[in-house]
Amino acid sequence: MIGRAALFVTCLADTLYPAVGIATVTVLERLGLEVGFPREQTCCGQMHFNAGYVDEARVLARRFVDVFAGEPVVVTPSASCAAHVREHVPELVPGGARGVPDAVLELSQFLTDGAGVADVGARFRAKVTYHPTCHSLRALGVGDAPLGLLRAVEGLELVELPEPDECCGFGGTFAVKNAAVSTAMLDDKVANIEAAGADVVCACDASCLMHIGGGLRRRGSPVRAVHLAEILARVG
Repeated sequence: MIGRAALFVTCLADTLYPAVGIATVTVLERLGLEVGFPREQTCCGQMHFNAGYVDEARVLARRFVDVFAGEPVVVTPSASCAAHVREHVPELVPGGARGVPDAVLELSQFLTDGAGVADVGARFRAKVTYHPTCHSLRALGVGDAPLGLLRAVEGLELVELPEPDECCGFGGTFAVKNAAVSTAMLDDKVANIEAAGADVVCACDASCLMHIGGGLRRRGSPVRAVHLAEILARVG
């Protein structure tokens, strides 16, 4: 069993969804892990890289490597950021990544693959549907790890999401640069979430949940958008 993990909290969790970071620490500590938090951490550079600012992304990638070098495991509640670090940091810091990208795992990946845990002792009474975000599904390949963790949560009824592998339309700057297309994709996703009959839609990325949650609120929908970590952290 791994005894220590460092938390990479991500920009979005730090600035807009701190409860997600707190929930991640709660889950890890419940499993008996010592959780480190390097205070020098900043953005991993994903936003800059995706927007074409490669030089700026390279500076942040080098900083990321310097901050997390030596950590055996780095856990993050973001499949999107984990995918960027694992896929693009090695090319941004050629020959100098020092093994850091391989140490970075999204929370559900770490729990199931790294720690070998299927049940984290959570209790959450609600009908929940799971949205596999694009980065978790295609880039990071988390597979059924989040679903397995949700099925083990006491009181949780997991309901199937229609067309689960369809994008929600967020895509970071895509939602800004292609607002009409993004909104149309979001409308389809929200309609499918409501058709599932769930009380809660869950995902591994706060960014996509922010987008989906906004769409649900604008429709006056009672369905809540809740991060996987927040469900797993609940015990009653």
